[in-house]
Amino acid sequence: MAHVFYVAPFFLCLTKLSVGQREVTVQKGPLYRAAGYPVSIGCHVTGHQGPSLQHFQWSVYLLTAPAREVQIISTNDDTFSYAMYAQRVRNKDIYVERLQDNSVLLHISKLQMQDAGEYECHTPNTDGKYYGSYSAKTNLTDFVLTPGPSYAKRFAAGDVQLDKLGTATFRLSIGHLQPSDQGKLFCEAAEWIQDPDETWTFITKKETDQTTLRVQPAGRDFKVSITAESTSAEGKPLELVCLVVGSVRDPQLQGFWFLNGTEIASIDARGVLDLRMGYKDRASQGRLQVSKMNPKAFSLKIFSAGPEDEGDYSCAVAEVVRAPTGSWQVLQREQSPVSHVRLREPAARSVVISTRQQAVWEGEALALLCKASGVESPLSVTWWHIPQDQTQPKLVAGMAQDGTVQLGVSSGDPGYHGNTRLAKLDWATFQLEITSSTVSDSGVYECRVSEGSQNQARGRHWTHKISVTVRSLNSSLQVNLLSRQPQVKLGDTFDLSCIAGADYSDLRLPLTMRWRFQPDGSQAFRQLVRVTHNGIIEWGDSLSQFQKKTKVSQSSFRAQLLIHDASEEETGKYECEVEVYDRNPLPTDSPARASAVSHPLRIVVTLPESKLKVNSRDQSQEISIISNTNIECNILSRTIGNLQLAIIWYFSPISSNASWLRILEMDQTSVVKYGNEFHTPQKKQKFHMEKVSQDLFQLHILSVEDSDQGRYYCAVEEWLLSTDGTWKKLGVKKSGLTELKLRPTGRKVQVSKVHQMENATEHREVALSCSLESSGGEASLYSVTWFRSKGDTRSQMLVHLHHDGLLEYGEEGLRGHLHCARASPTDFVLKLHAVEMEDAGMYWCRVEEWRLYGHPGKWVSQASDESQQIVLRVLPSETTFPSRICSSTPLLYFLVICPLVMFVLLLISLLCLSWKAKKLSQLSLRAQKDKSLWVGLNGAEGWTTDRRKHQEEDEDN
Repeated sequence: MAHVFYVAPFFLCLTKLSVGQREVTVQKGPLYRAAGYPVSIGCHVTGHQGPSLQHFQWSVYLLTAPAREVQIISTNDDTFSYAMYAQRVRNKDIYVERLQDNSVLLHISKLQMQDAGEYECHTPNTDGKYYGSYSAKTNLTDFVLTPGPSYAKRFAAGDVQLDKLGTATFRLSIGHLQPSDQGKLFCEAAEWIQDPDETWTFITKKETDQTTLRVQPAGRDFKVSITAESTSAEGKPLELVCLVVGSVRDPQLQGFWFLNGTEIASIDARGVLDLRMGYKDRASQGRLQVSKMNPKAFSLKIFSAGPEDEGDYSCAVAEVVRAPTGSWQVLQREQSPVSHVRLREPAARSVVISTRQQAVWEGEALALLCKASGVESPLSVTWWHIPQDQTQPKLVAGMAQDGTVQLGVSSGDPGYHGNTRLAKLDWATFQLEITSSTVSDSGVYECRVSEGSQNQARGRHWTHKISVTVRSLNSSLQVNLLSRQPQVKLGDTFDLSCIAGADYSDLRLPLTMRWRFQPDGSQAFRQLVRVTHNGIIEWGDSLSQFQKKTKVSQSSFRAQLLIHDASEEETGKYECEVEVYDRNPLPTDSPARASAVSHPLRIVVTLPESKLKVNSRDQSQEISIISNTNIECNILSRTIGNLQLAIIWYFSPISSNASWLRILEMDQTSVVKYGNEFHTPQKKQKFHMEKVSQDLFQLHILSVEDSDQGRYYCAVEEWLLSTDGTWKKLGVKKSGLTELKLRPTGRKVQVSKVHQMENATEHREVALSCSLESSGGEASLYSVTWFRSKGDTRSQMLVHLHHDGLLEYGEEGLRGHLHCARASPTDFVLKLHAVEMEDAGMYWCRVEEWRLYGHPGKWVSQASDESQQIVLRVLPSETTFPSRICSSTPLLYFLVICPLVMFVLLLISLLCLSWKAKKLSQLSLRAQKDKSLWVGLNGAEGWTTDRRKHQEEDEDN
């Protein structure tokens, strides 16, 4: 009986959570299952970020240790399982089935008593942060089904089952009813209660009304008949047919054959034969066949009946059914009447020579069968050979009635006797075999069969002749190299067939085949692989990449290379060489009989043609401010094969000067990268991508603002991973444009549209202004972004003054060169310091109005406007003498340092002169003192008179 697990409603009842909040939901319990029965538990995760493919880990808290986690299985870690579950996981008794990228089922094929407990489903975190729930639990409950002694085997085989359909409903199922099953059936239900100490106490029990079950035998009625020719010629085919007549519903029949009351053959319902030893040998030789012609007819066919096949034949047919244990159980058996068979003796014997092929290659075995007809009697045989262009026969070999073999006279070949075999297959069949034929073995062969000894002239004999040709290898051997596809797509499989032989199909000698390869750009062939005649495979050292992905197969006349996962390295010319060896066991260094090389075959490996198509229809969305929205990228068709996709999202703001900006990219290895303008944490939180299905991708935009208005599209690239580990891009398609607009909010920013042209002198400072027509009031904040473009090049963001005053530069090198500030409530200024010639170009500003929304508050850009372009021309500075000086650093250093050095030298000179003058003054004063002392002694009176005279003159004055 099939088991149905009602897990689908578990996934249907799951509700979708808000984006960004993870929640894991597991199938609600408690779940009740019986030991030995399967169980499936579902688990689902929603609200997750990161890749759409989520991984799951299952653990259990067993009743014996409810606080200890026992790990069972993981979808991404083969070593996750604890020892007590590892073997069951390896044997696939416990496995996880993935229903969707975020939904799985845990399957336990055959519950054990110790599996009861609390099961936990856990999903590893792939989000940017922890937010939500990452695991969920459910209980699985210790039922044990115990069958009665008389039903134990049938219970183990699955014929007797007890299923719980609900909390209070149970179902008993009995398969393959037997007569012993009839009688009175009823069930007894017992009610138990669990006490606070967790022990179960019996309360009451009650029995249902009895139900009478009667088992009636199936109505079948058939008879068996046998048909055969009552008289058949000896040596001719004899066929007997056993036919079932009557009504048999869905018959599964076995047939039995009897000769003279002894079973000789049988065939069961599956068609398996069982023959007695003598008949088994005849069947292996193709002289007897037992078969099932149709569901109600059996055939016994003897292809050449002999005296031992005479007698009374009968057959029996049994109707059977498969028992739970796997054996066949007989329901009914019927025997046919007896049919007597006798054989007529042939009027005369005949001899026939047969061979599988009348033309063989030298070195191959030549086998001839000589078969005599008629009544079985002792026979002798001789084989004769008439070489080509000769008339005299030569004795090859003979066999007397007692099995003695006589070989013919040697023809000069030392291996002549060793190559000739004569065997008696049955009383009338003789085989001549030349194990390694040569060209000289061509000619006519004659078989002579005699009743009596070979030398008994009066004995009767019968003859038959056959012509045989042994072809030369050196003159006939051909080798052809073929391929079904000389042009191969990258990653596909291609084959090369090397075929040897004159007619491509009849060469049966041991062959050694050598494959060579000449890559494009190389001047010589190199050995790829060699398959010897004794089965040894030798790979070339210089072309080791073929060994990992090439399958070699070889038959008697052809060899094939099957090369998987073609890469551009396999482009080039291929050839094969065939060496033919003798059929007899040979030393490894024995020379080949013949060899030949195929023509070169060129294989070209090309990239597959891309079938990629993306929805190119343009769309438009109009939404309210700070709403969420999705932009879709829908793939209509893809190239068949193991290809990967890269998805790139682009955005162009609503501006006449705006260029396309790369938002984010998921490359062919599923790595997500953001563009330069979208690499901030705020942008990463606002924009993220989701893979909804194999052919549908979505760009999620959260809290849409005025700056998000514009056009969006996706670019889809197809990539193929080659065997050398490099990626090949097959094609790229762009989707249609999706224009995103905000519903009017009544707010509008108006930037002055006055056309400006500014001239600046090189190395000077210049200020560019951006003005609002009016301010939006105290409730609004403003941000300004300055852009520049040169000629036809794309626009460059120079600096962004956020609404909160934060200054952000497009490039870090611009920080010291320019500055942005808000000069007044309605004016914004961009200053360029030390203007350079490359600063010339067109400048413009974009002003955004920000207002506070929601609680808690969030500043949202709700309106914006751009100015007219400001043309900045930079004029070269005048070439005056000071400017020349300032423009020459060495000269500037000379003019500054030289006066300083001269001043220091002059100061030192003045200090030296001052010091010398002071020294001279001191010496002069000392000399005067010495002189005055010497004069005072001789003329003190005179000195006094003079002094008085001077005083008087002073008074007069």
